[in-house]
Amino acid sequence: MTLSPSTRRASGGWLQKESQREALAGYLFILPTFLGYTIFIVGPIFAAIGISFTSYDILSPAKFVGVQNYVDLLSDPRLRQVYWNTIYFTVVAVTLNVGIGLLLAVLINRHMPSFLKYLFRTAYFFPVLVALAYSAIIWQYLYQKDTGIINYYLHFLNIAPIPWLSSPQWVMPSIIVMDVWKNTGFAMLVFLAGLQGISPDYYESAALDGANRWQSFRYITLPLITPTLFFNVIIYMIGALQVFDSIVVLTQGGPGDSSRSLVMYIYEKAFQVFQMGYASAISITLFVVIMILTLIQFRVGRSWVHYE
Repeated sequence: MTLSPSTRRASGGWLQKESQREALAGYLFILPTFLGYTIFIVGPIFAAIGISFTSYDILSPAKFVGVQNYVDLLSDPRLRQVYWNTIYFTVVAVTLNVGIGLLLAVLINRHMPSFLKYLFRTAYFFPVLVALAYSAIIWQYLYQKDTGIINYYLHFLNIAPIPWLSSPQWVMPSIIVMDVWKNTGFAMLVFLAGLQGISPDYYESAALDGANRWQSFRYITLPLITPTLFFNVIIYMIGALQVFDSIVVLTQGGPGDSSRSLVMYIYEKAFQVFQMGYASAISITLFVVIMILTLIQFRVGRSWVHYE
């Protein structure tokens, strides 16, 4: 049956209107998210950029100072210290969180009774569900020099009490240990999802070819979970560069500036001494660092991330 030209035009017009209605519905659905992102993310970023070129203390009008705040960054010894603390924390914490998370996921993904898998997954993921402030308070008691349980057991090994949170040598490793305990479970769960998406046929074929467990992991598992690995590295890196809560509760940045993070320093400059312009300049440098590192990760990731 052949449709007349007028019928085809009417049908085409109806389809076009229907398509327009669907497009309008789609735009209306994403409008709240777009407005929220613009108001609460994009807007503050541009506001911070503007404030970074001013001298502003909240109580008096902002005064334009050009790039003076950025010049002051170069001669601030405390800023160099907090940047070093943040980089040190990021490198070690991300490596341990991702590495231990992958190890736990591989172990749990092995053949074992289902109830054991559920038990281990729940046990390792449970710290992620605990509020960070509560976790930090718990670890603060564990790290007490005279009454903490860690030094209590070290006493039986004839090891002198260690000032975990009051020694510049031990304070950052102590914070990193707590961070790994708190956050490794999330990496483990993401890796488990990636591992369970690998077809068993690959391992059966490798076993027939005489591959051992390490060879199967090296040449099958690792390449196939590189997208998951890439995701975890990016997420943990961005989070570590913005570490704040745990350090505030555990050490308040002390002793001295030994554990003070960059975000803590921004908070101090902005809301304790009211140097909003200088704090905004520091926050812009952090934004640029995160953006550059993320872009580098995406660029380098093209050579080692394999998507099926």
